[in-house]
Amino acid sequence: MLEELFPNVIPEDLWEATLETFYMTSIAILGTLIFGILLGLLLFLTDSGNLWQNRFINFITATIVNVFRAIPFIILILLLFPFTDFLIGTIRGWKAALPALIFGAAPFYARLVEIGLKEIDKGVIEAAKTMGAKTHTIIFKVLLPESMPALISGLTVTGIALIGYTAIAGIIGAGGLGDLAYMKGFQRRDFDVVLACTILIIVIVFIFQYIGDTLSKLIDKR
Repeated sequence: MLEELFPNVIPEDLWEATLETFYMTSIAILGTLIFGILLGLLLFLTDSGNLWQNRFINFITATIVNVFRAIPFIILILLLFPFTDFLIGTIRGWKAALPALIFGAAPFYARLVEIGLKEIDKGVIEAAKTMGAKTHTIIFKVLLPESMPALISGLTVTGIALIGYTAIAGIIGAGGLGDLAYMKGFQRRDFDVVLACTILIIVIVFIFQYIGDTLSKLIDKR
């Protein structure tokens, strides 16, 4: 179908770029999920009146989160070049985009996790503490299960933002649909390629949104 609409587009290029975007997004979402939940829990638990109340740790964590959220993604990629080169061994290709994607998205998701945790009824947490539940039990049996619909909704929003980040990363040679749209579309003035890549990114976003909304509704028992 795309061949008929865009005769100048090479299907193999589109397929390879789509796979690269999928790989980047999937691995980055996994990393964002892990680090985002850890940071979100730390923000919540060390806040005033919570289990690990500690102003200093809360301030440091919040500062780190706010700093990385404030840095524009394209600048973050450039700032992380030395770290990326050390960790991955190169600054080009879809694997090299992963550190910047995770560092850029995890702090954003951490704030969504914190918001989700704050929506939990304090009475549920107090009841668990009264019954003698330990901190790890409260985290894994109360906090995370109770906030799961919000966590999934937040991850859906973050995942869609990550898809946009992969397109930005493509401008510096990270591969994916963004790279194809810029290098073989914009640079060569072939706007059929740009349009085809845009359509595919929109389709991926719609699919991801549908999956996220469906999972959230299935888990939400309210």
